[in-house]
Amino acid sequence: MIGAIAGDIIGSVYERHNIKVADFSLFNPGCTFTDDSVLTVAIADAILSGTGYGGKLREYYRRYPEKGYGAGFRRWAAAGRITPYNSNGNGSAMRVSPVGFAFIAMEDVQREAKRSAEVTHNHPEGITGAQAVASAVFMARMGSSKEEIKSYIKDTYQYNLSDPLDNIRKHYRFDVTCAGSVPQAITAFLESEGYEDAIRKAISIGGDSDTIACIAGGIAEAFYGGVPANIESFALARLDDDLRAIISEFSQKYRIH
Repeated sequence: MIGAIAGDIIGSVYERHNIKVADFSLFNPGCTFTDDSVLTVAIADAILSGTGYGGKLREYYRRYPEKGYGAGFRRWAAAGRITPYNSNGNGSAMRVSPVGFAFIAMEDVQREAKRSAEVTHNHPEGITGAQAVASAVFMARMGSSKEEIKSYIKDTYQYNLSDPLDNIRKHYRFDVTCAGSVPQAITAFLESEGYEDAIRKAISIGGDSDTIACIAGGIAEAFYGGVPANIESFALARLDDDLRAIISEFSQKYRIH
């Protein structure tokens, strides 16, 4: 899942300062981890510990309260609410990559992606976004081709993956819904030629750059068999010991890379 986290970190400086080119400095000194990384680790920790997703999400929010959470999530987590808030936002999709790495059958991946989403994002689009991303990670990890991944996501989740990135880039605007960011992130992966290229392409369309790069990065890590060492080192150096410890434990248990 370091692929998702590295995407978040690299994209963090471009979320409010969008760029529309893929030729940019990956290692900006202003890069930092955001809520995307925090909640991705929270999902991984929930899987490792066998505890509920909702409890872990609230726990990590309390530990890292100033990392750019959406207003709905912040209210939910701060109040300790049990009931979800019917969000269709991409928060469910950006945190789900550990599910695609941890489970060994598609039906398990889809079930757990739904469970991880619906504690907050119980809107059908919020669940669909999480399931689509987890499914893509799972298929990539299991050796499916890009064409197989594209076909499955299109047929199962009715996402339009036929619009080329060059067209998307021209008209794309900031959109935090699953429907308005997950297909674009998957397209960035599908058009990529390697992990770094997937991150560059994801950020180049603009919009919610850290989240789009987080989603594309998780799928790209699974498909390309890891993250380049310099990018992984850059990302890990920007995390604290607690986050790094969960990433290491999760990677070892599920033999990522």
